[in-house]
Amino acid sequence: MTHAKFPIFPKLAFWGKMKKQRAAKLSLVVLLLISAIGIVGPWIAPYDPTESNYEAFLQGPSAKHVLGTDAIGRDLFSRILYGTRVTLVVAVMAVGITVVAGTMIGVISAYVGGFIDHLLMRIMDILLALPGIILALAIVAALGPSQTNAMIAIGISSIPSFARLIRAATLVIMSSGYVEASRSIGTPSWWIILFQVLPNITNVLFVYMTLFVGGAILDTAALGFIGLGAQPPTPEWGTMLNEGKDYLSDAWWLAIYPGLAITIVVLAVNRLGDALRDIFDPRTQK
Repeated sequence: MTHAKFPIFPKLAFWGKMKKQRAAKLSLVVLLLISAIGIVGPWIAPYDPTESNYEAFLQGPSAKHVLGTDAIGRDLFSRILYGTRVTLVVAVMAVGITVVAGTMIGVISAYVGGFIDHLLMRIMDILLALPGIILALAIVAALGPSQTNAMIAIGISSIPSFARLIRAATLVIMSSGYVEASRSIGTPSWWIILFQVLPNITNVLFVYMTLFVGGAILDTAALGFIGLGAQPPTPEWGTMLNEGKDYLSDAWWLAIYPGLAITIVVLAVNRLGDALRDIFDPRTQK
């Protein structure tokens, strides 16, 4: 018995096409830089992000405070550096929950079919009837506001749409000749799923996962903005936006810089996701 000859990650073709897309390369560099900042941010921040300094409250950008200070004198640049890790961890872990659960539901639904497929998809349809952020709000309200609960809520709220996408991709693989041949000779279902189905939806899985990160970052910021995400004094971009909204006319930097950080990351993630979708799209393969 042989494995289907479908490359899981065609490295040469991938990097060859990636080099032709300048925006995608720039997005990848930006994301790598932001990820590095999230890792080393606490060590390179010039000030303690939670330490108040009432002699420096609401100071504008200057040589001493590059991005200014907030209403109780905390350095905004240090808080954004710390907030990078908080926001990215919540978003990435939330997408991890979505990918694991959504992939399991989508693959099982498509592979088993029948009543199980109908039942799982009707549950997904019911959940899809609610906007993702509303479902996340309901989950956080039930669990209580915290960084961990926000991560769980965002991950669960994205499962229905992700499961449907993976189900569609799995159905395409299931209709292929090699899967039907394996089933006809009595190959165990777990072997078919692990070695024929999952490897051949890896590209699709990778693209969807990247695209979902952008939405998870926005949801993380939204929950933080309304006080249901990371709790003060933990610096988080959405929470910082909420703190700055009352000072838009007098201290514009409090909302502009966290908002700009969110915009840059989400734009870079979405642009990279679009590039990956173009690269892995069979219609573009030559």
